[in-house]
Amino acid sequence: MNGSTLLLKNADLLCTMASSKANSFGKEITQASLFARNGIIEQVGKTYDLPKTADHVIDLQGHVVIPGMVNTHHHMFQNLTRAVPSAQNAPLFGWLQTLYPIWCHLGPEHIYWSNALGMAELALTGCTTSSDHLYLYPNGARLDDSFAAANDIGMRFHGTRGSMSIGETQGGLPPDRLTEDEPAILKDCQRVIEIYHNAERHAMQRVALAPCSPFSVSMDLMNETAKMARAFKVGLHTHLAENVEDIDYSLTSFGMRPGEYIEAVGWVGQDVWHAHCVQLDRDEIDLFARTNTGIAHCPCSNMRLASGIAPIREMLDAGINIGLGVDGSASNDSGHMLNEARQAMLLQRVMKTGDALTARQSLALATRGGAAVLGRDDIGQLAPGFAADIAAFDCRGIDFAGAAWDLLAGLLFCGSSKANYTIINGKIIVDQGQLVTMDMSKLLENHHAMTADLMRKAQWA
Repeated sequence: MNGSTLLLKNADLLCTMASSKANSFGKEITQASLFARNGIIEQVGKTYDLPKTADHVIDLQGHVVIPGMVNTHHHMFQNLTRAVPSAQNAPLFGWLQTLYPIWCHLGPEHIYWSNALGMAELALTGCTTSSDHLYLYPNGARLDDSFAAANDIGMRFHGTRGSMSIGETQGGLPPDRLTEDEPAILKDCQRVIEIYHNAERHAMQRVALAPCSPFSVSMDLMNETAKMARAFKVGLHTHLAENVEDIDYSLTSFGMRPGEYIEAVGWVGQDVWHAHCVQLDRDEIDLFARTNTGIAHCPCSNMRLASGIAPIREMLDAGINIGLGVDGSASNDSGHMLNEARQAMLLQRVMKTGDALTARQSLALATRGGAAVLGRDDIGQLAPGFAADIAAFDCRGIDFAGAAWDLLAGLLFCGSSKANYTIINGKIIVDQGQLVTMDMSKLLENHHAMTADLMRKAQWA
């Protein structure tokens, strides 16, 4: 489809999310069409106002159309270790210490096939842009393996070059064999930026730098990474204030709360987004708002690991940019973006009141909110000049029965659906509910082989 025209016509409802106001969600157009050329949207409006022909035409009668969702935090390699028994009931630190020895056996093929499956899973749920935080590189694995998978699936991809440098013998959490020397980390960070980062508008590939966490890298590496990222004008990403253990570690090791720590190492600003931030206090929320620092909210993972409920309502009221992240598929254990939006909405209601987060507000987090967190002004909305990244959901099935009162809200209030069409950069990735860029049976077969390999090496089976 790249280099050609695309017409989506007759959608029952199309939500543009094209607004800069927090509580406005753009036009919601009935009997809608969208016309794109060369992967860029040219027109959105009523079907009778738009062109009638294109190189490729899809009739979306019976569908709800939204901007493709944006996943701001993930660890795709973890989908090889879903539901590991000894990690099922552990909080964050114990969960990590259980899984680190298994992850020591990862290699290039594990990274490629886990990323391919992770991106396929996201695309099938209406996600069109994903970041991924790859912070361990054993046995020759490289971030290049993730970019190769993104290219083959067709996902718009922000690969983050993660790192761990402080192992158990130095007071960190990971085993020493999963850490790297800091000069080698910085050298590879520069290599990855120079090969893969594309700063142009509508770019399919971008890079960010992402030391794993305050409990796995030195303050010096945090400082030096920030300097490099700003020299190359790329983003910065890490985990922060995920649970009470995280806070305790920061106070014990640095004598600072997480907010004081990130200020000390230069990790605030519009080029930075932190994952989780469940345990931020009022002063730290104000810091994020004042410095335009972003947050990746991961409600399912936060519940799975008993990390707590992030105060998203207060953060939004303070003016913080917030996107959603499915997080690693060993702490979720799913990569379903629409379900993540649903859980974000419901969890704030558990914490606050019934109107703490509306369906439209949660969809905004999943779309234009994620775009803002990743520093992009070219995705997350369906409007002229934006990328033709689109998700369409068939609302004629049992999940939507009775939801004609408000089909858009039905996406979240009803059972979480899979996308019937997912279009990225004007290219159809999911067609009538089926991934079309990679053979699914081959993908599942290879992914199963990688899981079986890890089980053997970990002496699990």
